[in-house]
Amino acid sequence: MSKNLSRRAAASFAPSSSPTLLAAGVSAAGAGTSAPPTAPDVPAPTGHRPFGIKTLHLVDAGRLDPWCPQPSAPRELMVSVRYPALSAKGPKEAYASEALSTALVGDGAFALIGTHAIADAPPAPGARPLIVLSPDFGESRVTLSATAEDLASHGYVVATVDHAHESAVEFPGGRIETCAARAAVDDDLIVRTRSADLRFVIDRLTGPGTGLFVDRTRIGVAGHSIGGASVVRAMRDDPRIDAAVDLGGGFLAAALGPELNRPVLLLGPRHGPGTEHGADWARARPGFTGWKRRLDVIGAGRLSFGDKPWIVDGFGLRERMPPEQAGPRYGTLDGIRATAITRAYVAAFFDRHLRGTPTRLFDGPTSAYPEVTLVE
Repeated sequence: MSKNLSRRAAASFAPSSSPTLLAAGVSAAGAGTSAPPTAPDVPAPTGHRPFGIKTLHLVDAGRLDPWCPQPSAPRELMVSVRYPALSAKGPKEAYASEALSTALVGDGAFALIGTHAIADAPPAPGARPLIVLSPDFGESRVTLSATAEDLASHGYVVATVDHAHESAVEFPGGRIETCAARAAVDDDLIVRTRSADLRFVIDRLTGPGTGLFVDRTRIGVAGHSIGGASVVRAMRDDPRIDAAVDLGGGFLAAALGPELNRPVLLLGPRHGPGTEHGADWARARPGFTGWKRRLDVIGAGRLSFGDKPWIVDGFGLRERMPPEQAGPRYGTLDGIRATAITRAYVAAFFDRHLRGTPTRLFDGPTSAYPEVTLVE
């Protein structure tokens, strides 16, 4: 059973181990270039609904934070919620503040990225299914923005969660907490803590006082890498969760347990039967007694299912990375293409299992996405 998902993730894009993102982009543009490259925008969503975004600071006063240097500190979370809006008018939310961007990548590059979410837009009436997203270890919730925006454009309420002290997180007032969990990584504790985080977020978003319209009878979860293991664990722990997507990850011991008869999708890079994740799926599969699919994406890397590939490509960085780093992280798929595949299969999965919308996307090969292989 894999025990080092978080160790691999923590080294993937740390500012301490690489040039700042803007400086690297200037270098990639060529000698003598003084202006930074044009920052990319979040790829345009495929749905047609306008959507707003709210930022929530949630404190679970009944639970201590296992990573916080202050041993009696309650668990704090920062959550971005995207939701169908009444109109498309209003200023767009920043991808990240300059301070958070600097904490994440060493400079303000993330603050230059454009988004499509309208800040604090009035929500459209009508209860909508809720989807909660959990990022990779060491990654900010902002790195799931492309998937979150796309789902919101199709009429879902979508919450992306920062798991405090696993990455740099900006709290109200400009306070930034950095990664305290990296020094003593315990993957099982991470998964269990994240499961509790996700269940607490669901409690708050389905309760009174949010000003949002959430259908508490239709709830899905999706996560990237260790976030994928965490959402599967959360579905085991919480009967309110109807369906789960594991993007690129394996199934750690903490995610396994008694039979689970709700839908599970594993969408990830190609993993042979002798690989770590292939073995994880083989071990976990008998316990998934409901609808299940494993799909491998040819040419994908470990980070292909979040925002990093299109950001790296947009700043012109991929070609200057050593192949031994670029290949495992980003594979050979173009970042925009990787995002299109992720969006299509995640949306189709939740449309099927939260809305009852038929799809043949999971029945076998499709000419629209020839990179995707149905393993079982």
